[in-house]
Amino acid sequence: MNIDIITIGDEILIGQIVDTNSAWMAKKLNDEGINVRQISSISDDPGHIVEAFNESSQKVKLVLVTGGLGPTKDDKTKDTICDYFGTKLVHDPSVLKNVEELLSKRGIALNRLNRDQALVPENSRVFENKLGTAPGLLLEKNGCSFIFMPGVPFEMKYLMEFEILPYLRENFQTSTIYHRTVLTQGLPESMLAEKISAWEDALPSYIKLAYLPSPQGVRLRLSARGLAQPVMEADVAGQVVKLQKLIAPNIYGFDDESPAASIGKIMAESGWTVSTAESCTGGAIARLFTENPGSSAYFKGSVVAYSNDIKTKLLNVDADLLLNHGAVSREVVEKMALESCKLLETDFSIATSGIAGPGGGTDEKPVGTVWIAVAGMGKVTSQQFNFGNDRERNIIRTGQNGLFMLRKLILTIKQ
Repeated sequence: MNIDIITIGDEILIGQIVDTNSAWMAKKLNDEGINVRQISSISDDPGHIVEAFNESSQKVKLVLVTGGLGPTKDDKTKDTICDYFGTKLVHDPSVLKNVEELLSKRGIALNRLNRDQALVPENSRVFENKLGTAPGLLLEKNGCSFIFMPGVPFEMKYLMEFEILPYLRENFQTSTIYHRTVLTQGLPESMLAEKISAWEDALPSYIKLAYLPSPQGVRLRLSARGLAQPVMEADVAGQVVKLQKLIAPNIYGFDDESPAASIGKIMAESGWTVSTAESCTGGAIARLFTENPGSSAYFKGSVVAYSNDIKTKLLNVDADLLLNHGAVSREVVEKMALESCKLLETDFSIATSGIAGPGGGTDEKPVGTVWIAVAGMGKVTSQQFNFGNDRERNIIRTGQNGLFMLRKLILTIKQ
């Protein structure tokens, strides 16, 4: 089953907000075996809205629309809906009751704009929105169903979870899709593809492989379609086992697991702790650890030694070491990592020092030059990288490579 998603709002087109609704909906729909043919963001202009409706209705049998259902004058979707479907707005007592109850709980007096939220297209199916004043709406034209939802993300998610998805399960035939994502680090996409080429060529026809590269690594998504769910899960699991034999050191987790969470799981199971000593990453690696629930069991803290003075005072990096080798050097990051373990009394540590940019580079050490060291259990390893000229990307890649190096060290010690 194919559907389209349309988001309405000038604020999306001018970059004022990011359309997170479509990505969330697409994932939910895919889990239900519903394929999203197209995602479109359009303006509040009635002509543009009608044009988008006409285009989608010729291609699919169902369109999900978000945005434009608010009470203010710039939200024109309901009026355009009436024109498009040849209907008119009427008061819905159940919607008005919901609006009154919501505003009463929030201590807000009911005004005309709020009351007008109870105006819905005549003959539309209404989906109750318990978290907001704008209900969901269903209308049909020329064999195509349109479902309208507010653009406020938490309201849209409520309607999807408790109203729209149950309706779709009951009224539309869907196929079965199963996804399994293998998360890798340490191999660029081209090298990874070459290494697993024979395995990829031998995949059954109903299992498709997608490469999803990012600064964090390459995700390998296996998608199976058309067979019974238990059969697909078993077949994909078998293919993952074969893949692990080829690139096991580069696989850090599956599906939505992060590198830091994967390391944290090993740490918690082993009773180990970790800290960070960060210069160019400015605490970014510490954040990667602490965004995971339960990280206090293994992450003890961080020293953000952005200046050489702090490297010397807190991490005992000798001034002569900095003078002779520079802050961005093997000698300095290895000392930072070892001293972080001592200072914060942890089993392991990650240390970073680099030139994130856009300025500060030299011919010898251009922007993007980074040294990373990991230490633990009497061992210390370090590596130099050059990540390029983009500051944000440099920080992300430094953090991810630091985690990858730490994971390799941990697994080496566990063997």
